[in-house]
Amino acid sequence: MCSPLAAFCLAAVLVLSGCGYHTLGSATHLAPDVRTLSVPQFATRTEAYHTETVMTQAVIREFATRTRLHVTPSSSGEPDAVLHGTILQQTITPLTYNTTTQQSSSFLITIVVSVTLTGHDGRVLYENKNYVFRQQYQSTTDLASFIDESPAAEERLSRDFARALVADVIEGL
Repeated sequence: MCSPLAAFCLAAVLVLSGCGYHTLGSATHLAPDVRTLSVPQFATRTEAYHTETVMTQAVIREFATRTRLHVTPSSSGEPDAVLHGTILQQTITPLTYNTTTQQSSSFLITIVVSVTLTGHDGRVLYENKNYVFRQQYQSTTDLASFIDESPAAEERLSRDFARALVADVIEGL
C-alpha cells in the first residue's frame, strides 16, 4: 500500500508534467526539418482593395514573432514550407442605423479565408478552407470630419486571424 507522501508526490509529478508550459517554438507540430517558411501574397476573390496585403503582412509578422522559423514573403529559393492563403469572401454589413442622420452608424466586416501549408515535397502539412473572422467598427456621421474606420477594422481582424492561424499551425489543431 502507498504511503500518503508517495501518493502526494506521484500526484504532484502528474500535475506538473501536464502544466502546458513550453518555450517559444517548442510546441511546434511541424516537422523538425521545417526551418524556412514562405508566405507569398494572399490571393483574393473579392473586389476589396488592399485586404490581401494586410492579411499577408499580419501572418508573416505573427509567424516571425511566435516561431523560430525564418519567414520570407517570397517563394524564391527553396523554402521548407509554403503557406498559401486566399480571401474567399469579404462583406461589410450595416449593424446599426441612426434615425436622426438616416445613416448606418456601425458596420460588421466579415472575411472568409482559405489557407494551405505545404512542405517542399508537396505534402499538405496544414489546411483550413474556411476561416471566418469578423470585426465591428463605427462610422463617422459628420461628413466634415469623416474618417473611414474600415482599414483599422481590417488591421484588427488581420491580427486576430494571424494569431489563430499560427496557433493552429504550431499546436497542430
